[in-house]
Amino acid sequence: MLPNERLKYSPIAQRKPLTLPNGARCVVWVIVNVEEWNPLETMPRTVLTPPAGGSPTPDIPNWAWHEYGNRVGFWRILEVLDQLGIPAALAINGSAITAYEPISRAALDRKWEFMGHGFSQKNMQKVANEREDIIKTRQAIIDFTGKPPRGWLGPGLTETWETPDLLVAEGYDYVCDWVLDDQPVWLKTRTKPILNVPYTQECNDVAMMLIQHHVAAEYRNRAIDQFNQIYLDAAGSARVMALVVHPYIMGAPHRIRYFREALEHIRKHSDVLFQTGEQIHDWFVAGNPAA
Repeated sequence: MLPNERLKYSPIAQRKPLTLPNGARCVVWVIVNVEEWNPLETMPRTVLTPPAGGSPTPDIPNWAWHEYGNRVGFWRILEVLDQLGIPAALAINGSAITAYEPISRAALDRKWEFMGHGFSQKNMQKVANEREDIIKTRQAIIDFTGKPPRGWLGPGLTETWETPDLLVAEGYDYVCDWVLDDQPVWLKTRTKPILNVPYTQECNDVAMMLIQHHVAAEYRNRAIDQFNQIYLDAAGSARVMALVVHPYIMGAPHRIRYFREALEHIRKHSDVLFQTGEQIHDWFVAGNPAA
């Protein structure tokens, strides 16, 4: 199916109002992406261009940049979330669960949600067997947490033409790759529908820091501006906002304060819920079952 065959166009101003528990106005969810980069392959992203170009192996500078995030940056992010009492969803490569077991353990101890994020950090269109990759990722999460993941985030938001169909077949309840709305939407598959939970490209540190090359404070400024508008929009119907961080980006020493300051601003609003993807899924489905 083409993307526009999986869902109908639906203007948000013409939908029935969504209501959250206890008079809450909107939901914010924080997604921490943890990845394992294979040193035998081209690095998924680069901070330093190789001096002679090409894709050298080993690419020590860029592999080490990512590794810093898991060794140091993640723990800064964790401290911010702990101090503010905010739960997160851990979007993690299946292979990273054991490779970075202390990170997985910290998330499990805090009852964070584990989301499938591919077995390795690779474009899903380049995976040799997509269904096998989805199954391996699911099993890795089951083996560590004792329960299957309910949500999926493709590495780099990548999908094939069949990804939603395969996710449903393998027991996933929701996906986050379709960044096209401020409310959850149902996607058609070959069997039963799957829910798309709002994710973000705009309030995503990859886009801001690595692609658009903004100064670190842009993360705080944009997150606050985006939240303020979504909060206003939610006056008549609930909205969902996502904040995305990667340990090797926002976990850097010069950036972490802006992640904290963005969350501190949002935290001041008593009618805003901090939830995980599966909580958002369950709230929405309870009042808006799939057709």
